[in-house]
Amino acid sequence: MSTDFKRPHSVLVVIYTPARQVLLLHRRAPFDFWQSVTGSLAPGEPPIDAAVREVREETGLSINAARLTDHRLANRFPIPPAWRHRYAPDVGHNTESVFSLCLPPFAVRPDPREHDAAEWVCADEALARIWSWTNRDALRLCLSESLARPHTG
Repeated sequence: MSTDFKRPHSVLVVIYTPARQVLLLHRRAPFDFWQSVTGSLAPGEPPIDAAVREVREETGLSINAARLTDHRLANRFPIPPAWRHRYAPDVGHNTESVFSLCLPPFAVRPDPREHDAAEWVCADEALARIWSWTNRDALRLCLSESLARPHTG
């Protein structure tokens, strides 16, 4: 397998506030849509490290891995045709590890190579905008878990 091919394992990091505002990033290419923080793992990189790296790269926020909630959930889905050329010819599916991060809103600095906008929106609006079923399911999971936890201020 060529080292130029992407690893078919990625992370999804849902970032939301205690008030249930959700951070969405507007992806530029290969087609435009709204999503949470996502990205592929580098060779040999554990999912938790990729999640920390992707949060920093896509939002400008540096966090400690202990701030992330690892949902121990792995989604498997077909790689969309627009991205198939990035993977080895025999690779048709991606595995996505799901994480979340709950914190107050912050000023987001999106990476202009990938995203051209970032917005904090209410949960219902986020669910309506997100294009990926795995992203919508992860957001629903995060919000249901946040309702079950008492707020500590």
